[in-house]
Amino acid sequence: MPKPHYPLFWFQILRKTRCFITLVFFVFCGVLSSQEMDEEEAHERLLILKPKSYLDIEKVLKPIRRDTVKLNAFIKKAENYGYEEGKAYALNQLGTVYRYQSKFKKSALLHKEALSIAEDLDNDELKVLALNMLGVVFRRNDAIKTALDYNQQALELAESITNPSMHIKRNINVSLNSIGNLYQTLGQYDLAISQFKRALANEKTLNNKRGLAINNQNIGDCLEQKGALEEALTYYRKSLSINEEISNSYGQVICKNSISQIYLKQAKPKEALQLLKQIEQPATVIGDPFISSSMLINLGWAYLSLGNLKEAEKYMKTGKQMASQGEIPSMVMYANKHLSDLEINKGNYQEALLYYKEADRFDKEITSERNLRYMNDLILRYESEKKTSQISVLAKDNELIRLRLRKNQTTILVSALVIGLIATILFIMYRQYQSNNEKRVLGLEQHMLRSQMNPHFLFNSLNSIKLYIINNEQKNAVHYLNKFSKLVRRILEGSSLKETQLSEELETVELYLNIENIRFSNEIDYNIAIEDGIHPEQVKIPSLVLQPFLENAIWHGLSAKEGQKNIWINITRKDESHIQIAIVDNGVGRKVSEEIKENRVLKRKSVGIDITKERLANFAKDYQYDFSVEIIDLFEDGGQPKGTKIVLEVPVI
Repeated sequence: MPKPHYPLFWFQILRKTRCFITLVFFVFCGVLSSQEMDEEEAHERLLILKPKSYLDIEKVLKPIRRDTVKLNAFIKKAENYGYEEGKAYALNQLGTVYRYQSKFKKSALLHKEALSIAEDLDNDELKVLALNMLGVVFRRNDAIKTALDYNQQALELAESITNPSMHIKRNINVSLNSIGNLYQTLGQYDLAISQFKRALANEKTLNNKRGLAINNQNIGDCLEQKGALEEALTYYRKSLSINEEISNSYGQVICKNSISQIYLKQAKPKEALQLLKQIEQPATVIGDPFISSSMLINLGWAYLSLGNLKEAEKYMKTGKQMASQGEIPSMVMYANKHLSDLEINKGNYQEALLYYKEADRFDKEITSERNLRYMNDLILRYESEKKTSQISVLAKDNELIRLRLRKNQTTILVSALVIGLIATILFIMYRQYQSNNEKRVLGLEQHMLRSQMNPHFLFNSLNSIKLYIINNEQKNAVHYLNKFSKLVRRILEGSSLKETQLSEELETVELYLNIENIRFSNEIDYNIAIEDGIHPEQVKIPSLVLQPFLENAIWHGLSAKEGQKNIWINITRKDESHIQIAIVDNGVGRKVSEEIKENRVLKRKSVGIDITKERLANFAKDYQYDFSVEIIDLFEDGGQPKGTKIVLEVPVI
């Protein structure tokens, strides 16, 4: 047999291979070209038909929802075709992409533009979507109050729809999930879990696997923060199983990173390292700096636990650098804590101290910034409500002027037509009309008085709490902020009630005294004493009735006093049908207080006590026995004033 000619033999094989590769290339290009043509045709049909339903739009645009080039191209086409629904959808998807890249300002602007379009179209599906997406963006940027406002608006709108679409139902769960995340950010883990479990139950009804995975993951995260590691691990594994079932690589990366973190806390570094190595490449492909930096730092932690200090340092520093570039301070702090442990293992205690101090600084900055943003959001909300109140007052002023003008016009008309008996009849009718107008004017003036009284106290309280934050007294700020929020809630609830239990009124009083005591640097000592046999929950009094007397005692009695300042609230039984509430202060007394007031340049007449007495009088009409109020001046043996005592007698049913 002759031997083959090897150069010719290999040349023939090479030529055949090249022909095959060329054929495959052209077939592949043809497939791509065909797919692009199909996509273009689908977009053209969408732009011509202009469906309004979210799901109808998503069926066509879902393949490009993460492609910024194609989304921008579609937005321009939608503008040319006048297809606003399609433009709003694409803007929301584009905003989501930028959020994944931590470009929060750009993301928020796109979602706000989408919201504006949805509001002009009155399209509830697109409105709910944009509101929820704005909530997520501001949450990722630590603007907690703003995020909560957007998510609550989305939830209220979605739940108000009579026959919600599948998209609306899913967005109800998005709202619940986002609100849960906000509670989680504030450390309110039990409240967060309750929101996630509501969303989880809804997702089961909808059979939304992705939603089930997300909520199981979030519940696990809350439990991990609470220290319930085994229970957290159960939820993480549920989430991982669902993500694997639906082939969600992003979800799998998050779950495996969380499970590995539990293993590290349980001193199982080998199991953690095995999981983390599985997601190292997928996390890089996803490109989310938050997830990638967390995964890298955990890899460093695993190597540190196994004694491989070189690999540990490499991964920790890479994770820290990525977190710094992505402006993720929580991850920078996380990296510094583990780098401090690494330096301790290396025996570099000076370096370890530097990393620890840097971690502590980031921790304080994150907490401080979050609190400041939360307070600024509250103040902005207050200023907005104040402006609304001022507009309402101006509108009522205009109404008063209009009523007075109408009254004058009627007077001129009646005066011109007054003749004899007809004049007398017209005059009587005019007097009746005038009386009705005067009642209406009085009602409007009362509303004006109420709207002007509340902002004064709120503004002073917010400013006082803000001082703690400015002075970096975080614990005091959080402590009094909690009390302030409880007091505001009670005031809002009490303002709609005619009566309340004495026990609830005393709780409100204690909150009020705590808040006012801020202004006096906690110099006021107060005590609430209830006689044995009296059950405050069985005694009914007008809501918010004690506060004006306490305000008088503080601002007219104690504010001008030097030395110890005391307030006593004593509740005793007078007889079988009455209990007695005594408010006693050791202030300067009414006479000295009046003299101080007379010497002031700006004099403000206090009408709170008079209004309270009228309220008590009106309230007493529903009872067999009367209320009574008595103000007693207290004096020393030498005749010097030593305070004031206010005695309220309250009937018992």
